[in-house]
Amino acid sequence: MTFAYLRRALGATLLLAGLAVALAVPARAQFETRWVAAGDLHNWYSSSGSECEVCLVNNQQYGFRWPGIYQYTDTQAAKGMWIGATDVTGPQGESFPFRVVHVGPRVRGVGEVFPTLFELVSRYELPVVTVDGDQSFPSAEMIVDRVDPTIPSDVMLNSEFNTLLGVTVQRRVYQFSQQYHDDYHVIEYVFTNTGNTDGDADIELPNQTVEGFQVFFQARMAVAAEGRYVVANSVGWGRNTMNDTRGDGLVADPADEQFRAQYAWHGKSTDSSLPYDNLGASAQASVLNIAPSDTLGRFTASQFVGVVTLHADASPSNEADDVTQPSTTSWVHSDDPITSNNDAFNGVRMAAEYSLMTSGHKPRHATTIEPTGLPGFLNPTNDPSQGTSGGYSYANGYGPYTLAPGESIRIVVAEAANGLSREANTAIGRAFRASGNNANAGLTFMGQTMTKNEWIFTGRDSLFQTFRRAIANYESDYAIPSGPRPPRTLDIRSGGDRVTLEWSVYDDAPAFDAWEIYRAQAAYDSTYTLIHTSGPNETSYADTTPIRGIDYYYYVVAVQNAGSNPGGALTPGGVPLRSSRYVTQSYVPARLQRPQGEQMDDIRVVPNPYYIGADRDLRFPDQTDKLAFFNIPGFCRIDIYTELGELVDTIDHSDGSGDDFWDHTTSSRQIVASGLYIAVFTVTQDITDPTSGATLYRAGEQAMRKFVIIR
Repeated sequence: MTFAYLRRALGATLLLAGLAVALAVPARAQFETRWVAAGDLHNWYSSSGSECEVCLVNNQQYGFRWPGIYQYTDTQAAKGMWIGATDVTGPQGESFPFRVVHVGPRVRGVGEVFPTLFELVSRYELPVVTVDGDQSFPSAEMIVDRVDPTIPSDVMLNSEFNTLLGVTVQRRVYQFSQQYHDDYHVIEYVFTNTGNTDGDADIELPNQTVEGFQVFFQARMAVAAEGRYVVANSVGWGRNTMNDTRGDGLVADPADEQFRAQYAWHGKSTDSSLPYDNLGASAQASVLNIAPSDTLGRFTASQFVGVVTLHADASPSNEADDVTQPSTTSWVHSDDPITSNNDAFNGVRMAAEYSLMTSGHKPRHATTIEPTGLPGFLNPTNDPSQGTSGGYSYANGYGPYTLAPGESIRIVVAEAANGLSREANTAIGRAFRASGNNANAGLTFMGQTMTKNEWIFTGRDSLFQTFRRAIANYESDYAIPSGPRPPRTLDIRSGGDRVTLEWSVYDDAPAFDAWEIYRAQAAYDSTYTLIHTSGPNETSYADTTPIRGIDYYYYVVAVQNAGSNPGGALTPGGVPLRSSRYVTQSYVPARLQRPQGEQMDDIRVVPNPYYIGADRDLRFPDQTDKLAFFNIPGFCRIDIYTELGELVDTIDHSDGSGDDFWDHTTSSRQIVASGLYIAVFTVTQDITDPTSGATLYRAGEQAMRKFVIIR
């Protein structure tokens, strides 16, 4: 007997209260999760079947990252999947005029859904990337359960779960790494009337026909995490989100927008204190997660995100695509009580929920807010939240269907993101700031001139093209041209005068034409530059151009000759295809290592004095505020004191090099004040010359250096 049935039987007793407390403790770990991040769109998925609010981390904006390489590009606040039916008899003989099973947007699905399969499958074993001997992992690390070269996409998340309704759900998520098709995830749902209402193999409802079967998806989008503190805190839960629709039949959509979709963007925030139009969230001050060196106007919330319907069965006996589906397109107040505390035993609530799920096509949110459409979107004046606390989520409902025992229906969607590139966000954002934040000023980028909001709305065009590519890929039966296979391994080694990269090739890798090596400095989510191209038989490269004191990040991709790409499914033909950058991306830095000094007298502190107001040319090239300790012993402890003898910070130097750095902060991460400081270097182990065997340093040997910081 499940906890849900036990709750029904016991009612509001003290025993129930005790059980609820006991079961609440592990609730966050109730369901497994996996990241799907083989391309430019990164998102996490739950074995429950949907991704509810604050169900993985204690943060409303988490997941649906685009571009995936950059931190704080999360745009997902909550997802929900409800399935419902009419005149349902439960496994204990209960009668429900309406029954709805819920996962999200604010409930986890515990006691209502029962996972039986959850695995991430890849076409090939993922590459292993190491930096100085340690494996490098992204925050959106994909954990592959098995390899299957026959799957239709590069990675596939495969999951199944039973539900209290007696309908078993199979959800498959497909992602492609080919560069023209890596901005979306195809999600296929198959709903089968199995009669299984729990997690075991027994069939509780073998003869029930599911009448009025309805599927309802909700998405609370908040574009984007980085812009939350630039504009207003309420951006973090999507209070300012604008939602728009295509294909609902209420409006005659343009000829090139004949698809069924809902999408969202960062609309005008009436909570903002910015003295300028806040579309795009132009960063002009140092705030949380925005570095002081990155506050010259770069847009932090220019993404467009959404979902497009690829297929919906007409009926269990007719697998043709029903172009009238989704039958419901709506927008729901994200903080409405109907989105919280949902319960598959509360008949009154479920009746209201089912009514929402089958409510038909609601007039579009975006044109309700700005009735003029695009002119109003480009010059917004109204509040997308309509005065509500949480703003609005978009929602799609499919059905109603009748499922006899054993019958199924299939629904396929693609979730996508696109918009301005990081380079465009930076260049156009800076031009906007230089114009005096004039929303009507013409801003030029790559030979084109538009106003700030016109530039931002080119992201909508990019999202629509992504929708078209997802549709074309699906209609081709996933026959898009495949890119080449990435390196099997990538080993990055820091040296005294170079960074060396070595990689290997999969034994069964199809033919390709070249390798390309890209490099960024200072941060892994900064701009990458092509630094070397080599033939397909080369498997190493020595980068001799790094500058001491700077962090470097790399990725290596295989390149397929343009003549090998026939095109198709909106993949341009005759252009080179590349393997995914994400599977060979390094996320920890490599840096030049100075050979250790040969004696204590070699130790230097640079710069000394350190003056924060010094010309930028006098700082390290990555423009970070740090001191360098050069020519130090390869294994030593560096204790930093004030001139009064107070210990400020300790650095454990153990990489064998002659360099280390200090960021002017105490051990409790407080920035130190101006003054005279003393660094004491203590050798922590005997060190010998690898060539002569002579002892260079003995454990316990010490040296002292004084330096000055001026702020």
